[in-house]
Amino acid sequence: MSTRNGFRNLAKRVFWYCVPVATVVALTGSLSAADRRAQSDCETAGTKACLALALDAMGGEARLNGIKSMTYASVGHTLLVEQSYRQDPFISAYERSSVQVDLVGNRIRLESQLTWPESDPGQSEVRSTLVADATGCVLKPAAAEAGKAAADLPCSLSQIDWVRDVFSLDPLRLLTTAQQASDLHFESREMLRSTSHTVVAFNWRGTPVRILINRFNKLPDAVETVEQFHDHWYQWGDVHRRIYLDNWVTVQGVRYPTNQIEERNGILWKSTQMLNLKFNDALDSAQFEMDPKVATRGAQSKGWERSFDPKGGADLAPGISFFPGAWNATLVKQEDGVVVLEAPISGTYSEGVMAEAKRRYPDLKLKAVLSTSDSWPHVGGVREAVASKLPVYILDLNQPLLDRLVSAKHERNPDLLAKTPEKPLWKIVAQKTVVGRGANRMELYPLRGASTERQYMVYFPEHRLLYASDTLAMNDDGSLYDPELMREVMEAVEREGLEVDTVFAMHQGPMPWKTVLALVEKALG
Repeated sequence: MSTRNGFRNLAKRVFWYCVPVATVVALTGSLSAADRRAQSDCETAGTKACLALALDAMGGEARLNGIKSMTYASVGHTLLVEQSYRQDPFISAYERSSVQVDLVGNRIRLESQLTWPESDPGQSEVRSTLVADATGCVLKPAAAEAGKAAADLPCSLSQIDWVRDVFSLDPLRLLTTAQQASDLHFESREMLRSTSHTVVAFNWRGTPVRILINRFNKLPDAVETVEQFHDHWYQWGDVHRRIYLDNWVTVQGVRYPTNQIEERNGILWKSTQMLNLKFNDALDSAQFEMDPKVATRGAQSKGWERSFDPKGGADLAPGISFFPGAWNATLVKQEDGVVVLEAPISGTYSEGVMAEAKRRYPDLKLKAVLSTSDSWPHVGGVREAVASKLPVYILDLNQPLLDRLVSAKHERNPDLLAKTPEKPLWKIVAQKTVVGRGANRMELYPLRGASTERQYMVYFPEHRLLYASDTLAMNDDGSLYDPELMREVMEAVEREGLEVDTVFAMHQGPMPWKTVLALVEKALG
């Protein structure tokens, strides 16, 4: 689909069901005397001395400081919690990478091949190369890798965050980063995998960090942060992350965790296994070359808080205004007010859509918002709608997700709902639901397909116009990105007895319905 189609443009379709953070049980004093002595060795010595013990367990501070470079291959998978059509168990993406890290010059080169869960080989394999240093980050176009001239592209904010973490929170640097913190302190002991751990905590660039140190071997078993991520977790505000450090190996006298599993909000989200880990191999400086002007541009991006741009908007019918973009939005004028079709991306974007409605129709009230699917960028502005006291039409299956979305903490970067809390005014769509009267009345129908069960379509009967949620998107060659999705829309249209002339969607402008039918038939035979 087009969000996924936009994956090649660094914009992926997203959806997910968020669950509360798993509670970590505090130590209650049930340890043996020997265990308590082992625990107190670290805590009695003080925070920095405790970190020194952990450094010794990893091979000693001198050895770690003597590492000038690190290279490795890796294999891993990421659960597409923001992408899976039917929630848990989630589908996965798989990645193989080659990584070079210059720890002296703070430079990184990451070459990756991502296998995306699509049936079309042309869509499923994506190669990328990232080059970064302390000043910035670029993506190398595929043409450049083939020896052809091509300009560097700026990294996304989430990629910049990953580079930042490698430089300071990678296991090789985590303990020394902690030692430099002015607010280093102990927190209450915690149980992790049935073992008591000393907790050393500090703030790093405004982000709270906690290190869980094993009482027996003094190795750091996990590192935790609470932050607002710039990837598809952005909409969830203050996300609790824990990275488990495991499968320790000794290389040149240094112990390093080659398996790292990342948990977010209680979901074991991502697992990476390093292979062929080497330290202090010679690196080729040419591999780290990049355009310095482009490298700094990514950090200037507004990310998900991009503004809504009404330019390019067009009427699909009188009073039905369609605004194209990476995530489309539509305004529908009715007799008693204006309905906003979709609240995507973020509060900033949705605020702009609603402002455009007020500008176009100053004498009409905003009466409702329609949110037709559950992918995270598609619901990124729902919190803004709730804060604006607007009724929001949502699918029955999506209410648990959206209840969690509106109750998620946003203390680190407060949005309007965090500043002015409101209870959601959900309008649940469980069957055919009519919104409004007159020429622009809308009929909402749950799709209920295998891949579309978390979406509903919007039908304008007077115009024979259909909004197909997040199901219609086109490849560059004019074929359907995912014909199975449109097949399910066709089945729903037939089931409900609808007559359609034109169809549009979250990531696709208006198209003749007959054209789409022909494309589905061609793709599926």
